[in-house]
Amino acid sequence: MADDSVKVMVVDDHPMWRDAVARDLAEAGYEIVATAGDGHEAVRRARATTPHVLVLDLNLPTLPGVQVCKELVGGDAQLRVLVLSASGEHQDVLEAVKSGATGYLLKSAAREELIDAVRRTAAGEPVFTPGLAGLVLGEYRRLAATPDTRAASEAPGVPRLTERETEVLRLVAKGLSYRQIAERLVISHRTVQNHVQNTLGKLQLHNRVELVRYAIQRGLDDV
Repeated sequence: MADDSVKVMVVDDHPMWRDAVARDLAEAGYEIVATAGDGHEAVRRARATTPHVLVLDLNLPTLPGVQVCKELVGGDAQLRVLVLSASGEHQDVLEAVKSGATGYLLKSAAREELIDAVRRTAAGEPVFTPGLAGLVLGEYRRLAATPDTRAASEAPGVPRLTERETEVLRLVAKGLSYRQIAERLVISHRTVQNHVQNTLGKLQLHNRVELVRYAIQRGLDDV
């Protein structure tokens, strides 16, 4: 998805910060369809403007960012949420991901990092400030180790994936980006995206975060 076709909404309760982020993304070619300064306003405007990417702060008045994420992602499988927060606390990161966020970037990130993070988020890639990706994968492994989730992953009737789809899924579970997977398998970035989309469709999953959890449940990250 080209930058100029990506619709972005920015949510932050600090007007100067919100405006600066929106301006930087607009200058990079993204279409800013809305901004919001509190949780309830964010939900209303996001439903009205249907952005592709929601750049979301967690600390919001009227409705916490985590709840905003739950309400919006639950009703729109196409929406990607990139949390942009001052907090690097592990609990905040895990709560954001569990609520449906596909990425988590600290506000200390450079302008170029933010612009690239929005691009990758729009493409369905998980994006995390260095050091946080391992935390999220570790949590998935913990969840996957419980009897209930393990049993669910081994339920009968699970769709069969092709050898290439399984290979891509294994690398996704290891935390590689689409570009890294393409280089590893000597295929194009677009081909990797197609394999991931086909796999999501077969498994009836909504995003790459859910795909990582599925892969870890089946032990593919250890292969």
